[in-house]
Amino acid sequence: MTPLTPLLAAAISAPLVGFLAWRVRALTVSGAVAAACVGFCHLAFGGWLAAGALLAFFGTSTALSKLGKRKKETLGFEKSGQRDAWQVLANGGIAALCAVLDYPEAMLGALAAANADTWATELGSLFGGKPRRVTNFTPAEPGESGAISLIGTLAALAGAALLGGFAEYWGRGGLFLTVTLAGFVGALADSVLGATLQAQWRDEKTGRWIEIPQGKPTRGLNWLRNDAVNILATVTGAVTAAWLGDVLVH
Repeated sequence: MTPLTPLLAAAISAPLVGFLAWRVRALTVSGAVAAACVGFCHLAFGGWLAAGALLAFFGTSTALSKLGKRKKETLGFEKSGQRDAWQVLANGGIAALCAVLDYPEAMLGALAAANADTWATELGSLFGGKPRRVTNFTPAEPGESGAISLIGTLAALAGAALLGGFAEYWGRGGLFLTVTLAGFVGALADSVLGATLQAQWRDEKTGRWIEIPQGKPTRGLNWLRNDAVNILATVTGAVTAAWLGDVLVH
């Protein structure tokens, strides 16, 4: 394969996937453009392993987001439905950067963290029952930032394991544990940040803690919204995978 081949394949396929995702209303126009850029970086620099891992994350997260859509709209998430450019970059930007810099384990760890967090949020908010805050295990409301449940925790582990299994099968041996643990740690970091520093507001009508801005945050840092938390979670996954790769693989 000549060096031009993966670049040409990426230049053709990445915009096409972004366009199709926009057509099925999984992404906004800005989200489709961002997805095309992220996809290009994965395929052009990370090869089919990186591109396949990205599609595994995007495909499963999009499918899960369709479950119980009406119920999720009542839970006070800052963003729901079609993903915009910020959401795409928050979940896939760090992985794309790792692909460009040729750090495959960090790339897989970042995607595993994004997948684990997405699975935990989508499934935990629907089927997790009465969750508890990750910091002190006091009762919380479904969908509340920093809230965890048994179903959500198992979903996070499964989401990370999906990317770990993909990496083990399509990459080299020994990556399953590295990527799975990194993804789970990244999702845990997301929950801890959500419970402590993420901006949240007390809804005046329902009394629930929500992510939708309503003036000055009731708790947390005003600049630390959901997208920023997702970036930090994927950074955690990438760093953890890079470290575990040295310990467990090399």
